[in-house]
Formats: sequence, structure tokens, C-alpha cells
Amino acid sequence: STLPCDVLTHADLRLRRCSIKMQEEPRYLKRRVIPGSVDVHPTECALVVHYQVEATLLGDYGDPMLGEQKDCQKVIRVRGLGEGSDVGTLAQQIVAKCSNLVHPAKLPEIEQLLYYLQNRRDTARSAAAKRKPPKAKDPFEENEISERAAIDDIEDYCELLYEKVEDKVRGTALILQLSRNPDNLEELSQNEVMLGALARVLREDWSRSLELATNIAYIFFCFSSFSDFQGILQQHKVGATCMAIAESEVKKYEKLRGDVAKRKRKVDEDKKNDDARKEFEKRKKQLVVIGRKQDQFFRVAFYLLLNIAEDTRVEMKMVNKQIVPMLISLLDRDNIELLILVVSFLKKLSIFVENKDAMAKLSVVEKMARIVPCEHDVLLHVSVRFLLNLSFDPQLRETMVKAGLLPKLVSLLTNEQVLVFVLCLLYHISMDDRCKSMFSYTDCIPLVMKLILECPEEKVELEIIALGINLAANKRNAELMCDKGGHRLLMRRALKTRDSLLLKMLRVVSQHEGPTRNLFVVSSGVDLLICENCEICMPLISIQQMLWHL
Repeated sequence: STLPCDVLTHADLRLRRCSIKMQEEPRYLKRRVIPGSVDVHPTECALVVHYQVEATLLGDYGDPMLGEQKDCQKVIRVRGLGEGSDVGTLAQQIVAKCSNLVHPAKLPEIEQLLYYLQNRRDTARSAAAKRKPPKAKDPFEENEISERAAIDDIEDYCELLYEKVEDKVRGTALILQLSRNPDNLEELSQNEVMLGALARVLREDWSRSLELATNIAYIFFCFSSFSDFQGILQQHKVGATCMAIAESEVKKYEKLRGDVAKRKRKVDEDKKNDDARKEFEKRKKQLVVIGRKQDQFFRVAFYLLLNIAEDTRVEMKMVNKQIVPMLISLLDRDNIELLILVVSFLKKLSIFVENKDAMAKLSVVEKMARIVPCEHDVLLHVSVRFLLNLSFDPQLRETMVKAGLLPKLVSLLTNEQVLVFVLCLLYHISMDDRCKSMFSYTDCIPLVMKLILECPEEKVELEIIALGINLAANKRNAELMCDKGGHRLLMRRALKTRDSLLLKMLRVVSQHEGPTRNLFVVSSGVDLLICENCEICMPLISIQQMLWHL
């Protein structure tokens, strides 16, 4: 029988649905790249560009039907970056080649990041290796293997974690190769089996092989460099495990060092005892080997802890587990990279009074006196800033003077890289009246006078003139400032620039009874009036007359 015209069959309904579906299917794909932040690579000489890719499906009429955003990264490796590289030109090349990811307005930021890479130790070492024959190996090269790792074979590497110690070392070394590439971290972070196995091996087998512990700590360090992956470390309690290992290794080293010192005393008492000498040499070599392996682990472990310490709650847990004594004990090491890390960590912790007091009890200033000054610019910079944090405590300022840091700090006034921090540190020390007189036994007064008179700005920089005012409060320092006509040069500059702080410094100098006050009498016989209610020297004659007499 025939059907009415207004009745549709099932076949007609299916055809209509397909037609509507085809009309609704997207016809176009719109892709948009949203630039983000730029950071330095944690281990390599490279920049990491963060950006978002926004993909939108459009219909026939251009209306959006479906959209999705994905966070991406691009690693820009900077080749040939050395001490003599033109950072400005290199930054312009990077912006030009990556214009779709890096906006030209970020050119100054790119230059600053390149300066940081240029001054970083790893970059300097790689650049030096191109100029000179290699003298020393990277301490982590001993843990690397020649085998090339592949992300597709990650399951095979995980199976090695259940074998013997040698196989575990090989498996972790291969996983480490993959982890050092930031592009692989997203996929590796989703492998719960691998992460759980690594945490278990670190917790249970670290005492069997410190190389194995270093590899695993390095893997988790790669994750800790990005805040999005730091939750993985908290989930597997990697930070607590690393602290437990570090504490055990520190005690082991201190015990062995004490044994070496004991055997050395025996050798000194009985120099004819060959057996004691041989045993001493054996223990000494053993101490060197263990110390070198421990330095590798400490560098990775404490860098990892420093990254996750961005959370103040995590940092508080570290302090409760005695991380401060461990860090201070490492100040006796000679590894420059480890010292930079340890001092940076201590500087971060020192902003809290409780941590600062704990450091003071452990003679941190005396240990820092061994490091400052040093030839390594990065270590010197972070060390001076750490001492500046400590100098807010009057007792620690006095300890710095007793430890002989004052002449060492004065010698750094010629170093422009740390000049501002050294001036602030010396200003804090000069606040104590008992310490003001000690500056006269150093080269501080001539250097400060030179900085004041040669200052290119119209007004003398605040840090310089503040130190000068404090020093001028001491009579002997004031006499040194006026030596060889120094007061005339200061007055000429003060009256020319109308610098009120410089005039205040002259007023402080003129307050001392004796020859310094008489120097402020101009040739016309008119004195300078020291006003009680004014902070500057008010001349009894006009400025033009004063300049004429000067």
C-alpha cells in the first residue's frame, strides 16, 4: 500500500540526518599561536619558549564549532655562546627567526637571558672547551653511557629497574637521557609505573650505589625545574628521601675525615712508621674519591630541594629536618658549583630570623670568610649577597670584623659587579661606632673618596654617600678625607652640584675639633657656620665668593 505524502520512511529519515550532519560538519581549521614566557634551560645552553596553540574548527559560515588549547614549548639551542659573543646581535637573530613565538618587544628580556647563560658555569665551560683542550671532565659525564636512549623503549628501561644494581644504573642513565630533554617530560610524567619504580629504587638501593642515587635524583631534578611537575616529587616523597640520603652521606664523610686527621697525627708523631703512612695515604685517597662522588649527588639533590622550596610549607619541613646544618657543613668543600648552590640556598633561608640564628650558632661567618673573596664571579656575587643578608644582625656584623672580612670587603670596592652589595655591607658595618675606626687601617677612605669625586651622576649615588657620612663620624677617618686637599675637592663638587647629602658629609667632617675644623676656614678668614637646625654647611659668604676662594 502507498504511504501518504507527509509520512517519511526510515530511509528518508536517515538521509535527512546525514544531510544535516554534513551541513554541520566543520569545513575549516583555524590555528592561532599565542606567545608566552621565555626561560633558560636548566641544564643546557638553550632558551625555552613557552607558547599556546589554539585550534578552532569552523563551519561553512565561519562560525566556530569546537576549540581547544594546548601548552607547548620550543627549545632554542644557542650555539657558540662564549665570553666574546655579541649578545645583542644574537638576541636580534633569535627574535627574527622566531618572530611567531617571540615578540620583538621581548628583545631586552632575551638579552638578559643570554647574559645569564653566558655567565653560567656550564656555558663558560663548554665555550672554554672549544678554545682550549679539555682539562677536566664534567662531573656528570662519569654517569653517562654511550648508548642512545629512545622514548619508545621506555618500558624496556623500566624493566631494568628490577634487575641487578649494574642494570639499574644503566636503566636510570637511559631514562636520564630522556628526562634531560624537556619535550619528553610530559610523556614521562604520565608513566606512573616508571615514577613509582624510580622512587622505590632511590629509597631502597641508594646505599648500594651512590651513582644510582645520583642518576635518579637527576631525573627528578629535571621534573622539579618546572612547577607543573613538582607535584610528582611530593607524591613520591622524593624530597624527604634526598634529605635522608644527604644526611647519611654528610655523616659518613665527617667520620672518614676525622679518621684521616687521626691517622695524620700518628704519622706526624712517628714519621718512621711506613705502615701508618701507607694507611694514611690510602684513607686520604678514599676520602677524595668519596668526596667527588658525593659532590655529584649533593649538586643534584640540593638543587632539586631548592626548586621545590619555592613553597614555603615545603621549605619549613626542610628546616625542621635540619637542612641548615647540612648546608653549612658543605661550605668546607672545594667544588665551585656545589658552593654556588649551597650559598644560594643559605641566602634564601637566611631571610627568616630562626634560620639566621641557627646559622650564627654554626659559625657560618667564619666559614664564609674562607670563600670571600674568590676568583669565580658567580660564587663571589652570591656570597656577598648572603653576607649582606646576615649583616642586618649586629652580632654577626661584629663577627665579620673579627673574622677579618673587613679588609677583604674593602678590596672588592674595585669590582663593579658586586660594588653595590659591598657598599651596603660596609655601610652596615660602619653603623657600629666600634667598627668605624677600623676602616682607617684599610684602603676604604681613599676608595670611597675616589667613588664620590668620580661619580658620573650629578648627585652622588646613595650607597656611596651613605657610607661616606658614616665614616666621616670618626675623627681619624675625617682627617684622612681631608688629606691632600680632599676637603676642597669635596666642597667644590658639593657647591657645584648642590648635593645636600654631600654637604651633610662635609658638615659631619667639620664637627670634629682640631685640624679638620680649621681646614674649613677660607682664605678670607670667614668661617663656615655649623648650624644646629640644619644638616648642611651654611657659608657666611656668598657662593660666588666661596668658589672664588676655592
